[in-house]
Amino acid sequence: MNAVRLAKSSVPLSALLLAACSGTVPAARPAAPLPVPGRVPEQPANLAPIRGLTAPQLLARFGQPRLDVTEGKGRKLQFVGPICVLDAYLYPPERGGGAAAVTWVDARQRNGSPLDQASCVAALSKRK
Repeated sequence: MNAVRLAKSSVPLSALLLAACSGTVPAARPAAPLPVPGRVPEQPANLAPIRGLTAPQLLARFGQPRLDVTEGKGRKLQFVGPICVLDAYLYPPERGGGAAAVTWVDARQRNGSPLDQASCVAALSKRK
């Protein structure tokens, strides 16, 4: 019985050992917090140079998005340029009417490396 358990468990272990010997270890990236559908996330105003813009304002500034995804009350517009990817999350006002506006922004280089939002917004604005 122990030999069977050892044989079954040695397959994943051998795969891990082989992967460790290859010398290539994927770089760990901290995961960015994702907005919760149906709840408006809060982001410091100084970190989001496009905070408060509506979808038509984003389209006028950056052109057509690569992605336009709606989930619950939220909407994500993704803009891609030669050096960065910008995800803008729009939510309607919590009280009263009005157009959905950007409440959260994620920016990164095209290879996934971190990039400050202001640099990405500037790069995307220049490409138009």
